[in-house]
Amino acid sequence: MNHLEKIDRLLNSIVDSLFGERDTRVRGWLLLDSYSPTFLLTITYLLTIYLGTKYMRNRPAHSLKNVLLLYNFSITMLSLYMLVELMLSVWSAGYRLQCQGLHEAGEADIRVAKVLWWYYFSKLIEFLDTIFIVLRKKNNQISFLHVYHHASMFNIWWCVLNWIPCGQSFFGPMLNSFIHILMYSYYGLSTIPSMHKYLWWKRYLTQAQLVQFLLTITHTVSAWVIPCGYPLGCLKFQTFYMCTLVVLFVNFYMQTYRKRKLEGDRIAKVGDLKNSHSNGLSSSLNGANSKQKLQ
Repeated sequence: MNHLEKIDRLLNSIVDSLFGERDTRVRGWLLLDSYSPTFLLTITYLLTIYLGTKYMRNRPAHSLKNVLLLYNFSITMLSLYMLVELMLSVWSAGYRLQCQGLHEAGEADIRVAKVLWWYYFSKLIEFLDTIFIVLRKKNNQISFLHVYHHASMFNIWWCVLNWIPCGQSFFGPMLNSFIHILMYSYYGLSTIPSMHKYLWWKRYLTQAQLVQFLLTITHTVSAWVIPCGYPLGCLKFQTFYMCTLVVLFVNFYMQTYRKRKLEGDRIAKVGDLKNSHSNGLSSSLNGANSKQKLQ
């Protein structure tokens, strides 16, 4: 057995000891049988951010306008597909909103799981969000929230697909797919200069994300109150994780829009001072002219 096989076995034994027996319905699905690919792709993502910012430090930023337009449009379409397919599959399966178990809908559960696999895979694709930021040298956008959210979601959804790939798990991705339709549409339109005047609604995207997290927490906690056989440990973890996102997004919202308000107030004060100075100067000049006329 070589070193890579030993590492692979170690990683999988750790996650198996934490979560128990995996759901056999997803066995053989791309990237799911072993945790190693997901783990190594995440490490590669983090190293790319670190090394990429160093590499780009003394190099010109890339525009990537057309690439970003295509990328954001593609993610928007993928999110639209996931939203529609989740709604249709959940409806046809007769899922309950309050609490849905993992083995109640038979083959219909598999249809839901297939959509959720695409949701998991979309989190890998979204690593490109950060790679494009690095190439464009917009390093101020690489916050702890940004990296934490991207890296953790990819790993969490590997676990979800292996242990809880259907049932109650549908709700968060359905909301998130809707939010991503709005979000990536915004990002795509922002690459077109003529559309900038129509993009006044950016701050409402963050508000919508916060509403999404609160709704997901409410949906999750409701399954504690009236259980349906969905693993309680998963519900507790999801609630905790969503709370961390609420805290981080609220902090981001406060920092971003309070800073903009302060900058707006400062600009307004500078404008008032200039106007006062101009008015005072005009008054002085008018007074001097009047004096000259009297003389």
